[in-house]
This record gives sequence, structure tokens and C-alpha cells, in this order.
Amino acid sequence: MAIKRNGALAGIGGALLLAACGELGKVEQGRVIAYDPQTKRVTLIREPSPPDPSSPGILPPVTIESPADPNETGPVPTAGGLMRLDYKSHRLVIYNRATQSFHTITYTPLEERRDVAKGSHAPVVDRARKTITIYAPSQHARITFAASDEFLAMPADTWQAGDVVRYYYKNPGQALRLMNVTKTDLSKSG
Repeated sequence: MAIKRNGALAGIGGALLLAACGELGKVEQGRVIAYDPQTKRVTLIREPSPPDPSSPGILPPVTIESPADPNETGPVPTAGGLMRLDYKSHRLVIYNRATQSFHTITYTPLEERRDVAKGSHAPVVDRARKTITIYAPSQHARITFAASDEFLAMPADTWQAGDVVRYYYKNPGQALRLMNVTKTDLSKSG
């Protein structure tokens, strides 16, 4: 019993010490759905914590200012509306800007390729053939499916997976550090 009480007291003491040292920041991560290069604002769908593979993310989207110091910002993020692809069950989830919600689409694949290099030039919206080709970077898969006029009319980046970014902040609207997880190769030593 004394061990539990001493552990609890040490935990409380540690928390008070951290509070006395200043406010600690927080870290969030999410998929970029919009990026304005002039204002350096990033709009993203936050990932749930703890991670939930069945969730496309947390709505509503959040918009943050990139760090004022350019040395605290990684590569410029690519935006896109493709949130999740489950090629085994032939479903994908997109963020629909018009309705500001997620839309789950069950598709019939016309062509599927695995182990596709990143430069696959997807997405391709082919209105003449009434098909959409998407590339899912996490699965290294390229899929072409038949699409309705409703989907063909959506912006092409709806079918592109936006980059995943991680950011550190104290004020929720202002990132102090911004890392492009998708485009940062952590295996390279500096």
C-alpha cells in the first residue's frame, strides 16, 4: 500500500514540476485535405487517438497556420480527398467538400495493380470512358473503377490521398512545428 501511495505522490509531484516549467504543447496528426501556399494554411482531418483502422478521421476538419519559422516546416503537403481504401472489400472513403462529410463508395474494379511505384500518375478521371483511377500509397495499389456522373464531376484531387502531417502546437490554430510524414524519409541520417 505504501508503494502505491509513494508512486502516486511521485506522479503528482512530477506533474506539478512540469506545470511549473511552463505549458507543454500537444501533437496532432492528420490527412491534408487543403493547403493554401500563399497563406501557408493547412486544413486536415485529424486521426483518432488511439488509432482506429476503421475510422477515416475526426470531423470537422481543422485549419492551422504553418510555423512562422520556415526551418520548423517540412516539405509542402499535397492535399486530397481520398481518406481510406479497402481494396479487399472494394470500398473507399472520400471527404466530400460539398457536404463536408465522409462518403463511403462501394466500387467494382475494372483493373487492379499492386506493387505500383509512386509515380503512377493517378488520380485519372476519364469522363469519356466513365472511369476513375486512384493510387493508394499505403497499399502501393492502383485501381480503376467505373464511375457515375456524380463522381466524375468532383474535383480530381477528391480521388487523391492527401499527405499525412504531424504538428506540434500550444495554440490549436498555430503549429510551432509541422512535419510532412508522407514526404519525410526518416531512414536518411543527416
